[in-house]
Formats: sequence, C-alpha cells, structure tokens
Amino acid sequence: MAITSSFNMQISIFTLLLLLLSTQSSATSSSITDSFTQCLHNRSDPSFPITGELYTPGNSSFPSVLQNYIRNLRFNESTTPKPILIITAKHVSHIQAAVVCGKENRLLMKTRSGGHDYEGLSYVTNTNEPFFVVDMFNLRSINVDIEQETAWVEAGATLGEVYYRIAEKSNKHGFPAGVCPTVGIGGHFSGGGYGNMMRKYGLSVDNIVDVQLVDVNGTLLNRKSMGEDLFWAINGGGGVSFGVVLAYTIKLVRVPEVVAVFNIQRTEEQNLSTIAERWVQVADKLDNNLFIRMRFDVINDTNGEKTIRAVFPTLYLGNSKNLVTLVNKDFPELGLRESDCIEMSWVESVLYYTDFPIGTPRTALLSRTPQRLNPFKIKSDYVKTPISKQGFESIFKRMKELENQMLAFNPYGGRMSEISEFAKPFPHRAGNIAKIQYVVNWDELGDEAENRYLNYTRLMYDYMTPFVSKNPREAFLNYRDLDIGINHHGKNGYIEGMVYGHKYFKETNYKRLVRVKTRVDPQNFFRNEQSIPTLSS
Repeated sequence: MAITSSFNMQISIFTLLLLLLSTQSSATSSSITDSFTQCLHNRSDPSFPITGELYTPGNSSFPSVLQNYIRNLRFNESTTPKPILIITAKHVSHIQAAVVCGKENRLLMKTRSGGHDYEGLSYVTNTNEPFFVVDMFNLRSINVDIEQETAWVEAGATLGEVYYRIAEKSNKHGFPAGVCPTVGIGGHFSGGGYGNMMRKYGLSVDNIVDVQLVDVNGTLLNRKSMGEDLFWAINGGGGVSFGVVLAYTIKLVRVPEVVAVFNIQRTEEQNLSTIAERWVQVADKLDNNLFIRMRFDVINDTNGEKTIRAVFPTLYLGNSKNLVTLVNKDFPELGLRESDCIEMSWVESVLYYTDFPIGTPRTALLSRTPQRLNPFKIKSDYVKTPISKQGFESIFKRMKELENQMLAFNPYGGRMSEISEFAKPFPHRAGNIAKIQYVVNWDELGDEAENRYLNYTRLMYDYMTPFVSKNPREAFLNYRDLDIGINHHGKNGYIEGMVYGHKYFKETNYKRLVRVKTRVDPQNFFRNEQSIPTLSS
C-alpha cells in the first residue's frame, strides 16, 4: 500500500513538473513573440504600419495564411513545425524590420515567395529553433518597359504573372524561365531559373541586369551598392543565404509572333528504347530554337500490363514546317508529322506547355492556385554520356518494379554550352546532355505512405547511378533535395556544406560562395539546412 502510494506520488510530481516546464516553455515562446512583435512595430516605417501584416498561431487566419502557399502537402501535417509568426510584408521597411528584429531576438528567418521549395525550407525547419516566415506574396508589382526591353519585377510575383504582363505589352517578347506559372520568381531566379528557352537564351539568371536586396544589416542594396561578388552569388547561389531579394530587373528576349509546339506520345510497343537512345544522342545538338523534353511514366496497356509511356513536350521558336524539317532530319525515329504540330503565340505556348487545354484564356496565368496539390518527392541528376538502348530498357524495367515513377529528361546544349560554368554559381553548362528530374507523386497522407514513396524515389535514384555524372554526382539547387546533405551549422558547417555544395555548384563556385557569405553575413543569420555556410564554421 505504501509502495503504491509512493509510486502514485512520484507520478503526480513528474506530471506536475512536465506541466510546469510546458507552461514555462509556452510563456518563454510568448515572451519572444511579444518582444519580436514590439520590435517590428518600432522598426517599421510609420507611414506603412506593419500591424495588419502579422499573424501568430493564436490568430484565426494563421492556418490559411500558412497553408495558402504550401505547395508540397508533405509539409502540411499537424506534426509539421509551425512558425511563431508570419509577416506578410507590404513594404520594404517590413522586411528590413524583420531582419533586424530577427537578429535581435535570435530567431531563425524563412523567406517565401511562391512556396514551391521542394523540401518546404521556405516555411519549415528541421531543427527545434523558433522561426518566423516573411511571406512575399503581397510584393508582386511588375513594370514592363518594351522600349528598353526590360521589366522590373518584385520577388513575390509568379512566373505566370510575369509572362502575362510581358504579353500585355508585346507579342514579340518573352523571358526564359520555368514552365509552371504558380512558381514565385524570388526562389526561381535566385536558384538559376530553368525553362524551355534555355537552349536559345540560357537561364533566367543569365538575363538579370539588376537586383534589390535587403542585407543582414537591414540595408537596401542594388547591384552597384552590393558589388559584383554579391550580385554574382545571389544569381544562382540561392538568395536566402545572403539576404532577402526584393526585386529584379530582367532583360526581355525576342520571340517570334508565331511559335510551334507538339506533345506526341510513344510507348514501349512503339520502339521507345530506340527513340530514347536517339534522343540522348541528338537532343543537346539540335537547333538552338528547339527544345524537346522527354518524360517517362508508367501506365497500363490494353491488357492491363504495365508499360512505359513517353511524352515529348516541345517548343520551337519558328513555324511548323521548319520544325518538322529539323526534327525529321536529326531525329527521324520520333516520326513527327506536320499534323502533330500546332502554331500559336509564345504566351499561348506557356499555357500549352503547362498542360492547359488549347484555347484557355491567357488570364489563367494570373491564377495562384496550382493545377495539382499533393505530397511529392523530387530528385535530380545530370547525364554526360549517352545512354544505350539496353540501358533504357533496364531503366524502364526498374520503373515498372517501383511505384509512381516519373523521369523527365531536359536537354542542354545550345546557349548553355557557350556560357562559362563560373559566370554564375550555377555550373552545369558545357558537357551536359540533359538534366533528369525524378518525380514521385502520391495522394495518401501520413508517415507510412510518405516513407514508402520516399523509399521508391531513392531506390530509383540509386539504380540510375551508372548512367549519370560522378565525382561529384551533380544536382540542381532549385530541385532542392535534403537526401544529398544537411548542414547543422556547427563547427563542421563548412565541411557539411561541401557535401551538397559541390553537387549544386561544383568546388570552385562553392568556395567563392562561401567567401562572399563570410564577408556579407559573418554571423550566419541567413541559413537553412542547405544554405551556404561561413568559413568560420
């Protein structure tokens, strides 16, 4: 009886201690939030009060504000770490205050433009640190100057909005960037900016002429005041490692009034391995105006058996007749006919390439609602030597053994081979045939489903080892992948950063990025699980 009573008393004391610790932790968190909020009010421009732009977990609008720009439902679970505050900035002073006050209160800062960060790092942390989010979606002004052939674009604008505003002013101009219209330009541009005009005009960052950035001291800088080293770093090295990018001045490119597109399909039963073998032999050597993507997935044939389907979404900056001539000369295995091709304006081709039905009004580009929302995992690779027919047949076999596999091969060559790998932090230039994007989508929620599909993705990635780049096995920063390395920003931060840094940037560019980082943010305020570390770490 005495033993039981003593045991119950110990349990009660333990429960009380847990309750006290929980209350103390909650009070501490509340105290930090209050101190941070007060600092934001004091530091913001009085002409643009920040009051209505702050959301804490106690605010009824907090869940919707947080979830509005979560594009990967893996990071929308009840167990996903939540910020202590979201700042929906409407003025530069809000961002400047966020940086200064975040430092003063020793809080981790996350910057979100479109929310398409594949690992959710713009609104989630894998550490136990209290963090806040600066959401840029209100800062989305776009000013197109056709006479100067430039546009000034705030970081919270989406690619679709940029394309729409350019087309409003001209049917002879465009901009080389991604094909998904709901992507925010802040993250897209700062990581390189890859799209279907890259073989003609290079990456987005190859066509950026100026930037506005709030640095670690809360100072607003442009290209001249920041200097060429920092300008270089934030154009492909990931802006979030160095500050908060507020806006870009971009150089528009010329496009024909009429372009040609097609999106034909082929299956294993139509000699797909032969077609794929030829694609890797010629896709990077075709006319610079021609971009032919090759995307594989697994479907069921008429007998209910698994088979591989390939689609070839294509953009040609010219007319259908010339397109057919070019393709049938260098890539006759595809069997392209003029009836497969459609002529349209460049901005209509943006909608077509994103799988909108033909005739969809261009105003669809202004929608910020993604066409699909689900959990997913994405990885990347680079192909430097051709893959044989037998190689593709073995890849197809492995895809069918796993679940929900999709592999997209994106061609290089053209202008990409002419730009030095040191011109921007993005180093993947000459010598690459293609980049591979691995995608696994699923609809089930919960840890069990997530772990199962993540495992499938990793198994496919491991299987592809003989076919892709080596030493290092390269990767694309904008296809963020925490599997290839995480930085804890301790005493081994520089070494940990090398693991993913060499894959994303190669050794020379990584070292230069670290030197810039050490100079402009020596205390490493701007950091995440794959940010650029300082030399001191």
